[in-house]
Amino acid sequence: MSTSPEAKATVKDSKEKESRLAGVSAYFIRHPVATTLIMIGFLFLGGAAYPLLPVSALPEIAFPTIQVAANLPGAAPETMASSVAQPLETQLSKVSGVTEMTSSSSLGSTEITVQFDLSGDIDQAASDVQAAITAASGQLPKDLPAPPTFRKVNPADAPILQLSATSDTLPLIEVDELVETRIAQRISQMQGVAQVNIGGRQKPAIRISVDPGRIGAAGVTLEDVRSAISGLSVTSPKGNIDDPTRTFPIYDNDQITDAAGWSDAVVAYRDGGPIRIRDIGQAVLGPEDIKMAHWTNGERGIAVDVFRQPGANVIEVVNRVKEALPALQASLPQSIKLALVTDRTTTIRASVLDVQLTLLVTIAFVVMVIFIFLRNLRATLIPTVTLPLALLGAAAPMYLLGFSIDNLSLMALVVAVGFVVDDAIVMLENITRHIEDGEAPMAAALRGSREIGFTIISISLSLVAVLIPILLMGGIVGRLFREFAMTLTLAIVISTVVSLTLTPMMAARLIKPAAATKHGKLYLLSERAFSALQNAYARSLDSVLRHQWLTLGVFFASLATTAWLFIIIPKGFFPDQDTGFIGGLSQASPEVSYAKMVELQERLSKVVLKDPAVYSVFMDIGGGNGGNSLNQGHVNITLKPRSERTASAQQVIARLKPELAKVEGIQLFMQAAQDINIGARPARTQYQFTLEDSDVEELGLWAPKVVDALKALPQITDVASGQQRVAPTLSLKIDRAAASLFGVAPQTIDDTLYDAFGQRQVSQFTTQTDTFHVVLEVLPRLQHDLQTLDRLSVKAADGTLIPLSNIAHWTTDSVAPVSINHQGQFPATTISFNLAQGASLGTATAAVTDAFKKLQPPTSLAGSFAGSAQAFQESLSTVPLLIAASLVVVYLILGTLYESFVHPLTILSTLPSAALGALGALMLAGLDFSLVAMIGVILLIGIVKKNGIMLVDFAITAEAKGASSVDAIREAAVLRFRPILMTTTAAILGGIPLMLGHGAGAEIRQPLGYAIVGGLIVSQLLTLFTTPVIHLTLDRVRKPAIVAANATVA
Repeated sequence: MSTSPEAKATVKDSKEKESRLAGVSAYFIRHPVATTLIMIGFLFLGGAAYPLLPVSALPEIAFPTIQVAANLPGAAPETMASSVAQPLETQLSKVSGVTEMTSSSSLGSTEITVQFDLSGDIDQAASDVQAAITAASGQLPKDLPAPPTFRKVNPADAPILQLSATSDTLPLIEVDELVETRIAQRISQMQGVAQVNIGGRQKPAIRISVDPGRIGAAGVTLEDVRSAISGLSVTSPKGNIDDPTRTFPIYDNDQITDAAGWSDAVVAYRDGGPIRIRDIGQAVLGPEDIKMAHWTNGERGIAVDVFRQPGANVIEVVNRVKEALPALQASLPQSIKLALVTDRTTTIRASVLDVQLTLLVTIAFVVMVIFIFLRNLRATLIPTVTLPLALLGAAAPMYLLGFSIDNLSLMALVVAVGFVVDDAIVMLENITRHIEDGEAPMAAALRGSREIGFTIISISLSLVAVLIPILLMGGIVGRLFREFAMTLTLAIVISTVVSLTLTPMMAARLIKPAAATKHGKLYLLSERAFSALQNAYARSLDSVLRHQWLTLGVFFASLATTAWLFIIIPKGFFPDQDTGFIGGLSQASPEVSYAKMVELQERLSKVVLKDPAVYSVFMDIGGGNGGNSLNQGHVNITLKPRSERTASAQQVIARLKPELAKVEGIQLFMQAAQDINIGARPARTQYQFTLEDSDVEELGLWAPKVVDALKALPQITDVASGQQRVAPTLSLKIDRAAASLFGVAPQTIDDTLYDAFGQRQVSQFTTQTDTFHVVLEVLPRLQHDLQTLDRLSVKAADGTLIPLSNIAHWTTDSVAPVSINHQGQFPATTISFNLAQGASLGTATAAVTDAFKKLQPPTSLAGSFAGSAQAFQESLSTVPLLIAASLVVVYLILGTLYESFVHPLTILSTLPSAALGALGALMLAGLDFSLVAMIGVILLIGIVKKNGIMLVDFAITAEAKGASSVDAIREAAVLRFRPILMTTTAAILGGIPLMLGHGAGAEIRQPLGYAIVGGLIVSQLLTLFTTPVIHLTLDRVRKPAIVAANATVA
């Protein structure tokens, strides 16, 4: 029988490659001591590196993010937005590398969040931000109590640790001072800590409260009092005096440091007598801001929220803080109890431990499969040794590359268990086959390694090739999965080296010659079962080969079904995690008073604490974790460990909603905290849709319309807008003619109002540990009375007192926004939402986009997704390209290896059935096609094409020996049936623990397990029959083309 020129050329190339590979394997087969020592070296390096690897939830993918904060107590949101946010935003917009800039201005505070490019250096970004703040300082209000500050923190992140300081005997202002100076400062200095936020801050201050009636009777105004106070307490250098022998540093009582001293302070003289503060009001020690509060499990206290820097290892940071806790507690008085309430790493540690256990279970399953197929302890030991070498050996390069032990890298090792034994199984099976044919073990090892070496290289190279597009991906998805792909690549490379060196060496020495082997009844029985299965397959294959067109029809039907399933399967971004932590934002009506807000917040706490899954509730209002408006608060819920509760975080949220709805006057928006936070804007719920418009009025008009349209969508729930309803304001209209007549400037009126109602910081005094402010206000009982305005007076040009009501009139009919948000430098509103039960992010984003378009908004109003929803939108276009890129890379490598345009197509024909199985399994399990599932499909490309490689490789060799195409592919299929079945079963059992896992972090691993197991089962059932038929079909197309080409050359 003649052999085609292409087949001869291919065989010649294969033999040359095999001879080179045999040379490598032959050396190690003949040098067992050197081989053993090299492998021990691998184990030693891996064992030394593994404990040094940091532990985290996921690979570090945080964007460099910096938060700028500025405070001007008493300033209205519009004042903060125009006079503070705008100058800062103008300068920050000039900084290079900024990808997103958002700001929120509320009563007395502005926060600007600047997010930089993923590849940016956060330290350089911090330097640029500092320069921008300095450049803007000349345009900021002169009476800012302190320059704007910045921190390297993402405000959308949840705190990694929460501590609570309470005392039964000490007042909160003393507890606060001790916490700030002895706890917060020390923790903030620790490496990796970005910010330590004090919740419910009660920083001590001297509060000077005056009675407008009494100061009027005394002939002074609030501005007179402020001017006098501002110069009463100073600390300045005074020099020293030297006599002939000694030097005397000069001290005086220029500072007033207690309430009694301030009560005696003289602010003016009238009729020859002093007017002291106690004559016109009172000076008391109290909190600097009386409208802030914190509760831990319903008990008032001071909270310490610890945030990590982007890029810092969360486990290491938490460990540092926890190790310091005993010393920190010892630095406090015994009457103060410092308690660790929330530790975000509890679930991270549990999740990592669960994956490690999954890894051990997977190893046990795979070893069991090997033993079932080989039925020989010595033979089972050989591929089993590959596992610790490949898995532990990967730890050393992982350490050098800066990787961590996290859910994805450990998942890569779990998946690798099924991969790394494949090469060893294929090598061992080939050697064992020759030994069973009567060859001596040493000769069989040399011959078997020479025959199969090229196949192993082909399998491994094409498997690594599948991962190349993931390694080269940019953006958030690439950064997330690069560590996964690289870890898997390392394990595959090491396993390939082991399979070509240690495996044949051990086979040559551990496997007994066929004549010396005595098999028991169990072996003979199982051998008959395998033979029967193989014979059944051979008979089925013969039938398939007689009906090739029908088989091709099945193949194309599976291809079409796969495409259809890919279109209809719900798309998701990243599986929702249960981290044991729920972030909540409470919101009452915009006009709610502070006292009413306290009452409503406490009622929420009681409802949440009744849930059996809740461990603790942390609550703040009036500032809390990031400067809310007064009608907002934070409610951070820590759940019990997963083993102590039956409900997931999402189920707890669903359970709490109807109970919380019974609390009238306030709403609590909740979302399960995730380890991945994309975007830097804190939102009420998980996904965001942003409206942006240069026209503030137009934005205010359309935002409610968009919110109402989205609330009607069944795919989403908990729709909330960052644009709150406007609140009633007290609007003062100055009669400019009357004011000019009396010589009263508008600035004087503004200052008087600020003195009375703005908690204005008018002076300060210092100690060696802190700086304390002096706050001016009217008496607290008068602050709740609108008629107090009529009691205020201002000084005319001739020094007489003019009642404010003579030159200004006020009304409460006007309204103004509670907070003002910007994106870039333009007004913006963020609408956030959660997914409805059973809805996917893909259907939700499509529905939101469609609903927004149907409203036909003006062209100046732009709507776009932000955060995770934006990243998902970008990934939708990336996924098909990524899968296509993997296919192209595999084709190029296989085509190069086989010197053929056609053979790679045969090998790649195994893929549609695998994708069919993966998509079908995900849909049956009710899972979205998320990024993790996509990685599973890409891995399937690498796993299932090895079946095609083994078939094509042996078919080419058989054809070169003179067999016909049909006989060659049939012989290859029957001969390779057992190793294909063995490697696929090993890979399936490697995926089952991922698929069935229900421990901490299982929601991340399950889509990968379902995709791999479903894909392998369907692929195994179909490709053993379709691949031979496709090989023959393509062979019929290829050979006439070769004959025609040869004829043309002739």
